[in-house]
Amino acid sequence: MTPPPAANAAPVLGLSAPVLELSAIVKEYPGTPALRILHGIDLTVEAGELLAVVGPSGSGKSTLLALLGSLDRATSGRLRFEGRDLAGLSDRELAALRAHRIGFVFQQFFLLSGLTTVENVATGLLYAGAPVSERRARAVETLRSVGLGHRLEHHPDQLSGGEKQRVAIARALIGRPALLLADEPTGALDSVSGAAVVDLLCTLNANGTTVVVITHDRALASSFPRRVGIQDGRIEFDERLPEPAGANR
Repeated sequence: MTPPPAANAAPVLGLSAPVLELSAIVKEYPGTPALRILHGIDLTVEAGELLAVVGPSGSGKSTLLALLGSLDRATSGRLRFEGRDLAGLSDRELAALRAHRIGFVFQQFFLLSGLTTVENVATGLLYAGAPVSERRARAVETLRSVGLGHRLEHHPDQLSGGEKQRVAIARALIGRPALLLADEPTGALDSVSGAAVVDLLCTLNANGTTVVVITHDRALASSFPRRVGIQDGRIEFDERLPEPAGANR
């Protein structure tokens, strides 16, 4: 009998429902005339993928991020998350989806200066209903997984930029989300710290986390196995690196 896959094994692309399915997504804001930001976006993100959405300032990528993370609603079109049509969910249900299934990492770390590293990461479970003891234990475990087990009781002003971003990533991961959305995660970092954060995102993906990075940096995007270009609110290109011969993913 073939043994079951390990719990932390990376999903096999295409064998489960896509994490994200966008079909003819339009986003516009009221006005005379209405301001249309996204023009019929079609995009599918499979479980276990690692991709970058790349575009210049004003291209619509931040608006797209808000839709992908259920922070905003599309004007028209269909957006499914793990097979569920988000248009049919209430604001409360969307908040629960974000709390349990989506992790966010931003260019600005948004760490609370009065809290220790462990306490900052534990805030990622505030809306999940976990008791304090579990939140702390999970925070310690997650910080160790991103290489910060030696910084548990430090405050943000005692950390480097790269360490702060690792704390932010740990906070996003503590709820074990299906999807990690990273918005310009290296934008506030020097090149060495930025490279370390990218390596961490790649490691997390190799362990099964679906990762979407939003960036204006084409060089950064080119290091990912899939690049989706956005320009003027439209998908400009969707490219995948060819898999090495014999790859089994």
